[in-house]
Amino acid sequence: MDKQKTHRGFTFYEFKDSNGVPCSIQKSSSVDDKIWLGVDNANPQILASETPQGGTGWVSYPVPENVSMNTRMHLDIDQAKMLIPILKKFIRTGEI
Repeated sequence: MDKQKTHRGFTFYEFKDSNGVPCSIQKSSSVDDKIWLGVDNANPQILASETPQGGTGWVSYPVPENVSMNTRMHLDIDQAKMLIPILKKFIRTGEI
């Protein structure tokens, strides 16, 4: 992961999860210290068998532009601190 800056000067890192999905962690513009963490795009999908075209597997599901979907957590320092012990245990043991 390379440290980068948004056009407004906020630090962020981009990476991909184990499924190859683009994710990021970014310093928030909030007055309080917060970060954004999560996938960058919701990428809604539907089973092809549920579409008029049919088929198998998952296909893109169009969402109207006036629909908003949250894909990233907006965490404050205390919330980030709560995650640290869980993540450390996962790193050590593979369990949470």
